[in-house]
Amino acid sequence: MGALAALLLQKGCRVTGSDIRENQIVLNLQGQGAEIHIGHDPRHVGTADFVVFSSAIKKDNPELAEAKRRAIPILQRAQLLAGLMQGHTGITVAGAHGKTTTTSMISSLLTEAGLHPTTAIGGIINGTSSNARLGAGEYFVAEVDESDGSFLYFSPRYSVITNIDFEHVDYFHNWDNILEAYRRFIHQTERAGVVIACGDDPRLSSLLKECRSAVHTYGLASHNKTMAENCRFDQWSSSFDCLMDGKYWGKVELIVPGRHNIVNALACITLGVHLSIPPEMIRRSLAKYRGVQRRFQIKENIDDIWVVDDYAHHPTEIKATLAAARLMNRKRVIAVFQPHRYSRVQYLMQEMAESLTNSDHVIVTDIYAASEPPVKGVTAERLKEHIQKLTANPVVYLKKEDITGYVLNIVRPGDLVMMLGAGDITHIADALGLALRESRKPQTERDTVSQEKTHPIIL
Repeated sequence: MGALAALLLQKGCRVTGSDIRENQIVLNLQGQGAEIHIGHDPRHVGTADFVVFSSAIKKDNPELAEAKRRAIPILQRAQLLAGLMQGHTGITVAGAHGKTTTTSMISSLLTEAGLHPTTAIGGIINGTSSNARLGAGEYFVAEVDESDGSFLYFSPRYSVITNIDFEHVDYFHNWDNILEAYRRFIHQTERAGVVIACGDDPRLSSLLKECRSAVHTYGLASHNKTMAENCRFDQWSSSFDCLMDGKYWGKVELIVPGRHNIVNALACITLGVHLSIPPEMIRRSLAKYRGVQRRFQIKENIDDIWVVDDYAHHPTEIKATLAAARLMNRKRVIAVFQPHRYSRVQYLMQEMAESLTNSDHVIVTDIYAASEPPVKGVTAERLKEHIQKLTANPVVYLKKEDITGYVLNIVRPGDLVMMLGAGDITHIADALGLALRESRKPQTERDTVSQEKTHPIIL
């Protein structure tokens, strides 16, 4: 929604909106001229020509109800995005995991190549302040959402698909529905276009057999047209040799961690080749790529204690993120996990528990509802019990307000504290970083600050 608002503002439209709380995207949009209200109220609809909503909005939302009452045209988020893409050469990135990173890698590449793309990304690239950009070129790069089936509004020229997983079960309910949605999406790629898909995913590979467009697979397995070998890792950096159709294409260096980011980079390389971008330019762009906020984002590094914030909330993502954390060669990895959505925890309780065992200390906090009603018997405490059955390492349940103090008591130099979740746990990462800085100040400095707060000078 933030990317759409930013694009419309850049087009010169008047944009209003609302959210349940202030966040960085809200502040960025306000700085660009958007009028944003905190809280939902029918009066916020004002004189809007049309109203756009996301799948997170309930049908009884007062602003949505007001738009219906006044017969104001209502668009689902993806409908507007697909409309904005018309007249451009569409490049979409879909998949259960890795969409945001892959989309941002591609957007950075096209920008580096001077192609002036229009972009709409699900996260903010590090070093920038927006997740959207209105470009003058022919290409429109967009992350598209399978969570509510809305990616079926798109018919791109280039369709990048990262993987398929048992995700968003509140909408799809079962594997058959998930696979059918992806099958339809693959068929909607332009006949003269290209489907660029991760060939390491067996379910996705099976669907590709029915594809009418050209197919180019990428991944770590040797059967892929684009593949990586000789992968090397050194804390935050990694490198690999890229092969194209079995022939050496070049050495690629990254400054984002993890094996999963090598796979994301392979997707970017494959698209770049199809767009005839010179290999040296592709490699240079990837070498400069700094990642996306909330994707293995380091929030603090003080006295050799690292606080890292990551959006991972599905077991597959948690496994990949903790595997990347292990590559950092830290003494301990402390995982602080905020489960996201009752439905996800309900269907994937055991898988979540297993994914968190690759850490030395696990802290679980309450489920972030994301507008869902509670489900009886689905709790963070129950998830903690499942984890305890699988590991001898410490596992605790804590309220959010108790996490910072607890971590301060157990953390020591050489530790990596990994904040995991798609909810508001990012604020705990910020609070912990601040508390660590305060705790490391000399006692006299802390006393001075405390006295200044307690005894203000009144003029």
